[in-house]
Amino acid sequence: MASKVLVTGGAGFAGNHLIELLSREGIDLVAWHRPGGAPPGPVPPAEDLSRAGDLPGVGPSKVPSGSSGTTRVTWEAVDLLDAGMVRDAISRLRPPAVYHCAGAAHVGRSWDKTTSTFAINVRGTHHLLEGLRLARLDSRVFIPSSAMVYAGANDALSEDRALLPASPYALSKLAQELLGGRAIGGGLQVTIARAFNHLGPRQDPWFAASGFARRIADIEAGRWEPEIAVGNLEARRDLTDVRDTVRAYHLIGTLGRLGRPYNVCSGRAVPIRDLLDMLLARARVPIRVRIDPARYRPNDTPLLLGNPSRIREELGWAPAIPLERTVDDLLEYWIKGKGRRENLEYGRSRSEGGHYLGAIRYSASSFAPCRSSVTSSMSDRLLRAIRAST
Repeated sequence: MASKVLVTGGAGFAGNHLIELLSREGIDLVAWHRPGGAPPGPVPPAEDLSRAGDLPGVGPSKVPSGSSGTTRVTWEAVDLLDAGMVRDAISRLRPPAVYHCAGAAHVGRSWDKTTSTFAINVRGTHHLLEGLRLARLDSRVFIPSSAMVYAGANDALSEDRALLPASPYALSKLAQELLGGRAIGGGLQVTIARAFNHLGPRQDPWFAASGFARRIADIEAGRWEPEIAVGNLEARRDLTDVRDTVRAYHLIGTLGRLGRPYNVCSGRAVPIRDLLDMLLARARVPIRVRIDPARYRPNDTPLLLGNPSRIREELGWAPAIPLERTVDDLLEYWIKGKGRRENLEYGRSRSEGGHYLGAIRYSASSFAPCRSSVTSSMSDRLLRAIRAST
């Protein structure tokens, strides 16, 4: 039997959508989830995965795939912070390819949970790469970094722009890139995406779009007063449907050049106010919007916009799902109760309903800037710090 492709963080937002995409490709998978939690249910048939299949460029991708027969997804509980458990799992599986989707994903919460953010994003990545190295594998390893590694700018960001992580989350994502660059020297085939904001069904309601949609669903069901309190709505963000995002991940993981980062973005900035207006226009009851100054942060990034030229020209990727479809699907997900059930099942519910606490916000810090090239000295220093903490 051929070796199976590994997806870490398979129960998470992007990871679960990626599993559905790879399943449509007929690829047999092993998906890791956190010990103590239940994995998601079986992957649904292709025709039930989403309504995106009838859109141009969505559906079967153009990258090499496995057999077209029945796909098996084998779930395993693996703690990425347990180096021994990771080594044993890798030694047993020996995956030819890895999509490393596990990690802490929330920028704002990284300030309150700095230790755990660095632990899972950095030390967990180190354990994964080290396990592959010790098994003497030359696997292709996809690492999803973030647009948050860039220094702020008033125009579209290309991959060669200066890097200035302004939050613990952003620094942890840059650290992942550095670890990946070092692993290439050890024989692994590491590819990197720098994802901008992506949204869609199953997103944690602590993120703006999903939080708005959940609140609207709660209001329509009579669980909440018909008011949404918000912070800064003037921030502009580059938004992509998660199903387009994971399609980019698959292309980069399979065809991307080693160590070369690719922006995953639309090249279009959308004001958060417009996103909220789109959702409110679909609500079945009138809803007030109340600006709450307490929800502003002094260091909001006014614009986060990407230049998608590299991924478009080198890999032929472009987003295909319009924002209107994404908003429809996201709101339907919460209105039909799927989101509420899944958050309860996987322990992700919040006492306040996971409601949105302001526009997409990023706090600034005083991390020193660096250029986008990955240097050996930088990665070696980082690795020594990681080893010292284990």
